[in-house]
Amino acid sequence: MTSASRSASYTADDIEVLEGLEPVRKRPSMYIGGVDSRGLHHLLWEILDNSIDEYLNGHADHIHVTIHKDGRSATIADNGRGIPIDRHKKHKKTALELILTTLHAGGKFSDKNYLHSGGLHGVGASVVNALSKELVATVKRDGAEWTQRFARGLAKGDVEKVGKATGHGTTIFFRPDETIFSKTDFVVDVAKTHLEDVSYIHPGLKITFLDEAKGEKVIFSNPGGIKDYLQKVVQGDQKKLVVDQVFHVERDESGEKVQASLAWTESTDESIRSYCNGIRTRSGGTHEIGLRSGIVKAVRNYMDTHEIPLKGLTISAEDIREGMVGILSVFVREPQFQGQTKEKLNNPEMNAAVDGLIRPALENWLNNNPSLADRIVSRIVLAARARLASREAAKEVRRKSPISRKLNLPGKLADCTSSTDPAESELFIVEGDSAGGSAKQGRHAKYQAVLPLRGKVLNSEGITSAKALQHSEFNDIVQALGCGIGDTFDIGRLRYGKLILLMDADYDGHHITTLLLTFFYRHIPELIRKEKLFIARPPLYKIRVGKEDVYWAHDDIDKEEILARLPKNAKPEITRFKGLGEMPAKTLGETTLDPKTRTLLKVQIESELDADRVFVTLMGKDASLRYSFIMDSAGLADDLDI
Repeated sequence: MTSASRSASYTADDIEVLEGLEPVRKRPSMYIGGVDSRGLHHLLWEILDNSIDEYLNGHADHIHVTIHKDGRSATIADNGRGIPIDRHKKHKKTALELILTTLHAGGKFSDKNYLHSGGLHGVGASVVNALSKELVATVKRDGAEWTQRFARGLAKGDVEKVGKATGHGTTIFFRPDETIFSKTDFVVDVAKTHLEDVSYIHPGLKITFLDEAKGEKVIFSNPGGIKDYLQKVVQGDQKKLVVDQVFHVERDESGEKVQASLAWTESTDESIRSYCNGIRTRSGGTHEIGLRSGIVKAVRNYMDTHEIPLKGLTISAEDIREGMVGILSVFVREPQFQGQTKEKLNNPEMNAAVDGLIRPALENWLNNNPSLADRIVSRIVLAARARLASREAAKEVRRKSPISRKLNLPGKLADCTSSTDPAESELFIVEGDSAGGSAKQGRHAKYQAVLPLRGKVLNSEGITSAKALQHSEFNDIVQALGCGIGDTFDIGRLRYGKLILLMDADYDGHHITTLLLTFFYRHIPELIRKEKLFIARPPLYKIRVGKEDVYWAHDDIDKEEILARLPKNAKPEITRFKGLGEMPAKTLGETTLDPKTRTLLKVQIESELDADRVFVTLMGKDASLRYSFIMDSAGLADDLDI
């Protein structure tokens, strides 16, 4: 069909208008971030947030959350006011039905009924309804109990009066639609962790959780708030505090509240958990920027005022915040979240608001606690010196030739051809000689090296480093890196600034990546702690539309989302790569090797305790631990490509 004929056939009849909740079912990822396990649990959080909004505005103090025996349905009940059941004058429907069947319908668009709210758009409850095979709403108010049933966003009948009732509140039962989600099993541990975190952010709230399958009942109530939350996070991550006293500050003025708790640890990473109106902002936002800025300014002012001797040492913002653990919670009348999943706060005024609170309060705290301040400043100076020493050591390490036998480099290593600066050099560890050949042709040979491995490496969990080095593939890796292993490890001799694991984008490739991660975590963990280890993301699919439009998909979910965004009349040509060895070198270079266009995943350890537990469970000799993990985590797994 020619361009002219296509234009002629494109008429007003081709325009679709999605009505009611059809847009949600058509494009669920737009509203909940995806149709995987994370998106499934987001339904739970949306209903929970509505109940929390009742607490925030002084109408509720107890929420019950139940995951039913089938594991695929849940109920959330609160003792708030209860959703109104009287009819709306304009729309001729009850408020309950409007809220659950209409996008952008709710009582949170002004501060008449809610001063603070996490649900701002009138979308959350209706989205849950749209994506549920079954939803039942029960309301207690005005001395009576009312109920209404729904299915896939549509009311299955009118509101029915059940009878008389005491008390007040709203109960929502829902069963996610299995035609929408890849998995519909709720994960109990995910729910419990989220609910416990919420109880710290809302210290006056009591949350009762029931897992019907195990008959387990847990009550979360933490009146100590974020100060206790900070202690829990530090203890859970097994981090050692530099000083025992925690800095805490809060302000509540004109309906806007800011709370922050901070502590410095001996860890090398920085960790901040931020919340807005009780919702976790995982991607940060303006409030986090204000917190970081206020901390740096306060410490700099303290050091300048007390003339801390630095002897030419420059203190960076990263040095000041190294090892810091923080909890930040803000409550805003009109929060501006980025997207429906609300993972980032965009209110520009919150930067100055948080900065303006943290800077003077922290500076005063340091001045009033000189012994604590000296220990914190000493830790900051130590971080700066370590950074400087690492940089100077890296400058001194130079290569005299790409494959110098004096360095005892493995013969199959295709080293950098001319770069002598480890800071810019990269080593790709590649699965197999075939993939290694493609990588060698597609790389930037000046500063990128390639080391091919022969298939799956040894599982090094639970063995000594000496025994691991008897495996030729591990020995080649250590020789190529040049930094040693165990007691001989010296990061100053590391020959590459980035170590990148490049495996096929299938389950065999993921397995090899896991085996290599086990080796590095158990035998050269400092490479991970110093953020030197990365995982490449080669595409699994190439999607071509027409002659010029090409899209790359990393996995099946990515592919389906790309296809869903294409015009209805598009005829995509889909190519699935069987492995890196069959991918053209030019394609591999453009999509996976070139720093300008590639995507790398940085390997980081958020919790040493959790990381240790995962490797013992998944890679250890005790098969019963692995079996239990698989059964408990089945709801998080996508459809297996086997």
